[in-house]
Amino acid sequence: MKGYVLDYINENEFRKLERALKKYNMLAFKKLNFEYYPSLRNGKFLGELVSQNKKNGTESYELKLPSDRMFAQVHGDVKLIYTVYKKEKTIMLSTITPSDILLEGHKSELTTYKGIMISKANASKDKFKIDLLNMLQDK
Repeated sequence: MKGYVLDYINENEFRKLERALKKYNMLAFKKLNFEYYPSLRNGKFLGELVSQNKKNGTESYELKLPSDRMFAQVHGDVKLIYTVYKKEKTIMLSTITPSDILLEGHKSELTTYKGIMISKANASKDKFKIDLLNMLQDK
């Protein structure tokens, strides 16, 4: 077999995150599936090297996915977190962050406020952040 194999720590959870990403951020989903996954399979590790374990032969990476600037300021950057097992030629896909808003979006439709997704659990907090960021941009 040529290249690396993509595997999951928790496949059900990861697939939920991918479906929510597809629904709410199509650009990140397309980049992930058509650019980043093929590069990873070919052994080109993308993103920032977060940690390295020479004893086990593993490297952990965080790959920032494209997203709206305002969304990133309110909820955080959209990142793929994965670990490379060099000896086994396996890449373990851990999670996609911010997982809380993506999982909430998978369970039920999210509403938007001024074009940004807001969570049902923290709606007032998210609206406050969006209003604050809009006021800072206007100045």
